[in-house]
This record gives sequence, structure tokens and C-alpha cells, in this order.
Amino acid sequence: MAKLVINGGNRLYGCVEVQGAKNAILPLMAAAMLTDEKVVIKNVPNLIDVHNMSKILLALGADIDISSDRALISAANLKSSEIAHILAKELRSSIFLLGPVLGRLKQAKVAYPGGCDIGLRPIDIHLKALREMNVKIVERSGYIYCDASKMTPTELMLDYPSVGATENIILASATLKGKTTIMNAAREPEIVDLQNFLNTMGGNVKGAGTPFIEIEGVERLHGSEYRAMGDRIVAGTYAIAAAMCGGEIVLKGCKAEHIQSLLSKLSKTSCNIKHIGDNIEIAAKTKREAIEYIETQPYPGFPTDLQAPIIALQTISHGVSVITENIFENRYKHVCELLKMGANIRVKGRTAIVRGVERLSGAEVISQDLRGGAALVLAGLNAIGTTIISNVHHIDRGYEDIEKVLKRLGADIRRV
Repeated sequence: MAKLVINGGNRLYGCVEVQGAKNAILPLMAAAMLTDEKVVIKNVPNLIDVHNMSKILLALGADIDISSDRALISAANLKSSEIAHILAKELRSSIFLLGPVLGRLKQAKVAYPGGCDIGLRPIDIHLKALREMNVKIVERSGYIYCDASKMTPTELMLDYPSVGATENIILASATLKGKTTIMNAAREPEIVDLQNFLNTMGGNVKGAGTPFIEIEGVERLHGSEYRAMGDRIVAGTYAIAAAMCGGEIVLKGCKAEHIQSLLSKLSKTSCNIKHIGDNIEIAAKTKREAIEYIETQPYPGFPTDLQAPIIALQTISHGVSVITENIFENRYKHVCELLKMGANIRVKGRTAIVRGVERLSGAEVISQDLRGGAALVLAGLNAIGTTIISNVHHIDRGYEDIEKVLKRLGADIRRV
């Protein structure tokens, strides 16, 4: 298996073309199942999760061709409404296909989804919403059996602003006659991207980015060509890399407002930040002050996907930082690996207390999930000596050629 080898200590300088957003593109690929016409999605990164989604679409009967940064999808001849366990276990986002498969075929058999083991991530909110839309659901032997032959539009109040549930309801309702409304909807930019994509296909979705979304079902959707948004989590990760290493970088293709909760914190510690259009300029000093308190929240709050990278930064920041993880209960697996590198972190329940040290030291560490793996890369960039990271396939689920991007910025990093 591949490993990343990092010799830390280099400052970072240069530009990063931020890749397309994984968490936007996967729902867009699912949405392509709602039309029998060809769909082209641009700005598609070369990621394991994207390829796993492609395998699922192929199993359903769609034709898909991904080359360069474009995905050409045709779902004219869907032949199956089943997402088997062997495919679903590799990709949490396979659950996004429940909505469009029900919208298109009125039935579905879906295995419980997999992905990173960072907590329970229950899909109860998805299923409760579908039941309220008169979808008959039976859970048996690890599968979810759905009958949407009598699915009807309705008003839905989510118990929690779940991104996946919000997107699934939008997808299930896009071609359902009548008006479906979602209250307490998730507000993430990726949901806005899904709305915009569906509307280019002839859909009628309003309100994405707010807690109240309306979907007026249309008779059919047509083909479309659409460019996905830049990945705000990837952009945030590289912004934190600059803060850890010092230097000056420009992030191209990401809106500052999408990561404002991070940028506002970095600007108070060690970074001067400017943004013009979709470009974010970060000039970072080497003296870093700890961020006293960080609490993960649904958007526009601090994203759970940047919790691990920001902890890596706090390990070398002067002072004490308290981080509370409100989204997932099992998202501190990276802490044990950071301790191997000399970090001073104490975890109790959902809270981590980090006391900054002068420098981390290189060590052999193991990536146990996607964002935790990214945090170890950032730690290695700062550490004295050599850091060797195994289980790199986790990182490859969300970061396209991370070692090449960082090497162009001046990091001493290679894949072996």
C-alpha cells in the first residue's frame, strides 16, 4: 500500500487550483439519474469516492465516462433499483441515490452505506422524511426496501439540519407532482450547488442556502452541462497548511464566504487574509497564537470536516485551545497519531484540550479516516524530521494528488 513520506520544515509559496467539491459532485452524479438525457458535470476531481459512485451508477444501468475533469452520464437505460452491500459499504454518499432512484423508478433496495468510521451517522432523518412522503419502507437484513408508488409531496420539518437528508428530499421531490417544503433544512453551499444544477435541468427548486426550501415537482428533467463548485474543505485544509508552515499561498476557485468560519479564526492568529472574487490570498507568519475555543456546527458554523486539520494547527500554536465536536461522536482518531509526534492533547468525550508545543517531531503514523489523514499530512509538514503516513487511501478519498499540490508549493513530500 502507498505511503506518504514528508520531511518537514519548508515554507509554502504559490497557487493552488482548488479541485471540484467532492461533497457537491456526488449528489450531482446522483441527480443525473433523474433524467434520461445526457448530463455533463465539469470540475470533477480524480478521487476514490467519485470512482466508487461511478461503479454504483454503472450497476444501476447508467453509462458514465469520466475523463480529465468531466463526467458524462446517461441514465436512459436504468435496469436496476438495487444498490448492493458490496458497493454501498465503500461510500457513505451512496445514500444520496435513494431519492433519485425512488423519483425515477418508484422503488429501491439500498444497503446501509459505509465510508469513514467517524461515528454512527444515522440515516433515520432520511427515512423519517420519506415515510412522511408516504413511501413504504422496510428495513431487513442490512437493506432498506422502499416502495414510492404512492409518494406524495408534503411539508417536512427536519429534527436536525442534515445535509444528506435535505439533498435526498430535494432529489426525491424534483419530479414529484406538487410542492414539497423542507423546514430546518441544511444550509451548506453544496445544497445550493445541487439546487442550481437541478434548475439548469428544468427543475424548480428555491431557497437552498436557507432553512426553508421549496421544491415544485416538474414532469421531467432534461440534460444539462454544469460546473461544480470548488471544494471548501480542501481549500480550508491548504489554508491551514499555510498557517502551519508559514509563507504565502493563493487559493483559486473557492469563495471566501464558504470557509469564513475558518478564515475568521486564522486571521486572528497568524495569517493576513485577502480575497477577491474566488481567489483567497493567505500570508502566514511563523508565530501562531492558539484559538481559544472551536466548536463544530452545521454551516455556516465551523465545519466538522476541518476539525482534525485545525487540531493539527493548535498543536503548534502558543497557548491552550478547547475544541468541541458536536457533529460526530467518534472523530478524534487522529489524536493518538498526533501524540506520537509530540502533541499535547487530552480528549474527554466530545472535547479535546490542546496545549501547543514548539514543534512536532516526525514519526510513523496511520491515517484512519479522510480528514484525520489530512491532519497528519499537515502535522508532517511542520514536524522536525521525517513523517511516514500509511493508509493513504483514506486521504485519496477526498484530496486529489495531495502530495503533488503540496510539492508545487515547496513541501518536501513524496508518495512511495
